[in-house]
Amino acid sequence: MAEQTTTRATPADAFKRARRMWLKGERIHLASLSDELNIGRATLFRWVGNKDLLIGEVLWSLYEPVRLQALSSTPGQGVDFVVGVYRQINSTILHFEPLRRFINQDPEYALRILTSSQSTLHSRTVEANTRTLRDQVASGYIDPPMNIESLSYFMVRLAESCLYSDIIGGREPRDEELEDACTAVRILLGGKA
Repeated sequence: MAEQTTTRATPADAFKRARRMWLKGERIHLASLSDELNIGRATLFRWVGNKDLLIGEVLWSLYEPVRLQALSSTPGQGVDFVVGVYRQINSTILHFEPLRRFINQDPEYALRILTSSQSTLHSRTVEANTRTLRDQVASGYIDPPMNIESLSYFMVRLAESCLYSDIIGGREPRDEELEDACTAVRILLGGKA
């Protein structure tokens, strides 16, 4: 008689399943996810934290490749490079259908997950943007007229105000507003409009 082996779920399985669910527009419920993975809820909470943290990780897993692609494909250095990276990342986000669906399903929850100072995505986005700015300063390509951490924070908040204007201000997000944000970033970096 052959011995039957059972594969146990792992933290990576929980994350991958949650990511697939989010991309399809399905709501993520930790109780259902733990049942589906055949693990206890306490185990799942140990692995992923809470639902907000899990969704933050899912969002970061989608954002980071976009950021890395923008860094590698944007030509030049200095103000033009930073603005080009900023434009490419935020244009991709603006037109990412699963994100628009997430926002439409529960706007208040989405806004909290996407923009709260305690949010995984927001804090990591500011940190990643700060690294890009520091690299450009260290290479002598830019000399911003303000503190880099503050500049990075303002750049991210400016992008969020454009990307999530439907939730924040009741206006549909538009490419033109993103271009205005790019102009503002150029000015903040000490460049000319």
